[in-house]
Amino acid sequence: MHIEQFVMAYKVEQDRIRAILPEGFESLRPVMRINTEIREGERAYIEFNTPVAHEGKRGWLNIGNWEGPDEGVSFEKQANTTRITTRITAPFLKLSYTGVGIEGGCPAERDNDGCFFLSDNEQRFVPAERITENKEFCDCEFAWKFGSNDAHGVSIGRTLPAPIEDVAHQYERADFTPQNAAAIPCEQVLGAYIVRFER
Repeated sequence: MHIEQFVMAYKVEQDRIRAILPEGFESLRPVMRINTEIREGERAYIEFNTPVAHEGKRGWLNIGNWEGPDEGVSFEKQANTTRITTRITAPFLKLSYTGVGIEGGCPAERDNDGCFFLSDNEQRFVPAERITENKEFCDCEFAWKFGSNDAHGVSIGRTLPAPIEDVAHQYERADFTPQNAAAIPCEQVLGAYIVRFER
């Protein structure tokens, strides 16, 4: 299966992430990540994740995922720009990636064992996929639209670090939902890329 994978990450206040994480999960960095795949040029899939440690593993905790027309996921391409939109009863995520023609190394992560998925109090762990193809850096814009002040941001043409932040504020606990995660303000888009490979 041919995959175009669009990846972007943005910085948020880490204490806000800590306030929504399920028990037993530790936030590793003040980061939210949106992964989109276009599969065989026809169907789009989106994941919303944050980096965590849990039960001796380090990886990404899935906050939400949506796939295909039944869940309102659509995309369009124009020249070197790909726009992705998700809609249920109203638009709730808009993404735009524009390839800049500059390649980087393969997107392997040293501390990524895989991805945790939670549903109905059940947990599933999917080991990280090995991808060896080089990535192409992108300019990126995004906006969540669950509420009036949800996270939105624009990349600035370079990749930025997001080191761990010490606890500075105790927020009231909130449910671990895409809506609550999307309401955490974006401080800065950290970077974005496309990688194309065969699965």
